[in-house]
Amino acid sequence: MPVDVDALKALGRARGLDAVGVARAEVFASTREALEQRRAQGLNGSMGFTYRNPERATDPRRLLRDAHTLVVGAIGYRRRAPLPPAGANGRVARYAWEDHYCTLRRALGGIVDELRSHGWRATVVLDDNGLVDREAAYRAGLGWYGKNSNLLLPGKGSWFVLGSVVTDCDLPADAPVAEGCGSCHRCLDSCPTGAIVAPGVVDARRCLAWLVQAPGTFPPEHRSALGDRVYGCDDCQEVCPPNRRQEVAAAPPPGPAAEAWVPLLDLLAASDEELLDRHGRWYVHQREPRWLRRNALLALGNVGDAHDEAVLGCLTGYLGHPDPMLRAHATWAARRLGRDDLVSAAGPDEHPDVVAERVRPVRARRVVATAAGT
Repeated sequence: MPVDVDALKALGRARGLDAVGVARAEVFASTREALEQRRAQGLNGSMGFTYRNPERATDPRRLLRDAHTLVVGAIGYRRRAPLPPAGANGRVARYAWEDHYCTLRRALGGIVDELRSHGWRATVVLDDNGLVDREAAYRAGLGWYGKNSNLLLPGKGSWFVLGSVVTDCDLPADAPVAEGCGSCHRCLDSCPTGAIVAPGVVDARRCLAWLVQAPGTFPPEHRSALGDRVYGCDDCQEVCPPNRRQEVAAAPPPGPAAEAWVPLLDLLAASDEELLDRHGRWYVHQREPRWLRRNALLALGNVGDAHDEAVLGCLTGYLGHPDPMLRAHATWAARRLGRDDLVSAAGPDEHPDVVAERVRPVRARRVVATAAGT
């Protein structure tokens, strides 16, 4: 039974989509080649996701046999960053403040229902490594690839989550939009770790947004650049001119302060169950809260008050933690605060990771004592 593509797009917008377009359900050959090439170069680091199986992630017909069409949608998550509360806080990237993918799934689900009511098969795919969402959106004419590798929607910027409906209904495809970055390279210049190694090419081994999710020892050379971040990094989007123009043209609604900032001492004092209950929608490797604590310890070293008794008590506790990975990162945090005395007071530790942190050169922050700390 025929489907009116304009009516289908209007339905998507009525369900909350900020943009919607149509692409052919063909193999993303160039994307597959790029994934395989970058994986061979090691640029994915320990990242799996679509790198794990490029053949599957670039072939819509792996998701629905005889698929003809992708109906691709975008929902914006641009919010105004709230001021942090008092004390040492960890910063969270904007996309993680709310579950925007749940909203996107419901909106795309309305399109699925409409297609099925006409006798067509259809399914939603988003944020599950089943398809490279950005390439689907590019092919559907939603935007162009920015030099930071994010998709930029004309006149709207890049603060969007993306997803698709894969269907065997044959609909007319939209044309891709032209590249719009021009000579601008602010995202490359502003990346805290130089992770954008070429226009559109990100080295995950340097990208803070990935490193806070990756398991293992956080690379020492990027710990200071981590700053107060505990989850994600927005720098390359915040400096992007199309995004900045949007901020001036229309102020976004405020973001939730309780989601944008995490009190570091609270995070480090919480139980595993409490951490997963609070931050369960974040990607946490194998659901192990130790990685959240690792990030929080580094952030505490970068922004904590070296004369605050609560900070010192927290670090002292972690210097004696049964997990050597956390003892090692607490050692770095204490030394970053210039509190080598805490490390000495913790006594000997023969674990090689802790030993390495005790002798590794660390540039201590210059922290001015507060009135309470003098």
